[in-house]
Amino acid sequence: MKITPELLTNLSTIRDYIRWAASQFTEAQVCFGHGTSCALDEAAALVLHTIHQPYNLSEFYLESVLTPTERVAIVDIIHRRIKKRIPAAYLTHEAIFTGLSFYVDERVLVPRSPIAELIEQRFAPWVEEDNVVRILDLCTGSACIAIACGYAFRNALVDAVDLSEDALAVAEINVAKHLMEDSVTLYQSDLFQQLPAARYDIIVSNPPYVSTLEWTNLPDEFHAEPAMGFKGGESGLDLVLRILVDAADYLAEQGILVVEVGSSAETLQSIFPDVPFYWLDFDRGGDGVFLLTAEQVQHYSPLFTAALD
Repeated sequence: MKITPELLTNLSTIRDYIRWAASQFTEAQVCFGHGTSCALDEAAALVLHTIHQPYNLSEFYLESVLTPTERVAIVDIIHRRIKKRIPAAYLTHEAIFTGLSFYVDERVLVPRSPIAELIEQRFAPWVEEDNVVRILDLCTGSACIAIACGYAFRNALVDAVDLSEDALAVAEINVAKHLMEDSVTLYQSDLFQQLPAARYDIIVSNPPYVSTLEWTNLPDEFHAEPAMGFKGGESGLDLVLRILVDAADYLAEQGILVVEVGSSAETLQSIFPDVPFYWLDFDRGGDGVFLLTAEQVQHYSPLFTAALD
């Protein structure tokens, strides 16, 4: 993709560059799924970021004529997105989750979990909002889930756990950005292992759940993200099984466990055909998220332990 005088002359407005970028993405067959779902949305996000405008910019301003410097900057970022297959969020260093802005880079997965919708609903009807005092986010990554929970439950303390030092460095940036130091505590831990003894009203997790074979076949954009955030072993469920085994020791009596297992949902249900996983539905799309009550986790604990052994 060359930045030619003809290109810069023929395209002049914000709308022109969004339309052009969307066409370039479609022609190059780039993969979406890191916060946007189509070429036009991704083009708008990158163009508006590059000219330092909000994502909800009034349509009136789309006819604004861009400066030569702005045009060159837009063409450059679109070129990088296509040539290197870098997720847009890594180019902008920003991802939106539950309507909140989070810093992201190549040290963490790009936030995009359907759990966002559940947090916005304050996990209703599964918990009473006023009764939630402690929340645990396992495999926190950028800490987007933990921080969003901190906003949703202002009186709760949130513990956020990750094994990756790199991920925790990004999480620390976001905790400071959202002034959540008094509400969100970060722990470096292999799931529950280094976590102090506690009982949580909500344990929520978006752990690595992609099987080895599926990981190999993912598009290039996903391979730009840290492999540690995806790989869940041969079945995809190595970490999920460990969470199921140990969660009973950390859930409050009326607590709930919410875990995203994505494409491994069918595999999990086939391993435990008698476990009544409640598979959540989301108005904005997404699936593969189950919920179990503390009572259910305790009741089926022998099955979970046997499967892990």
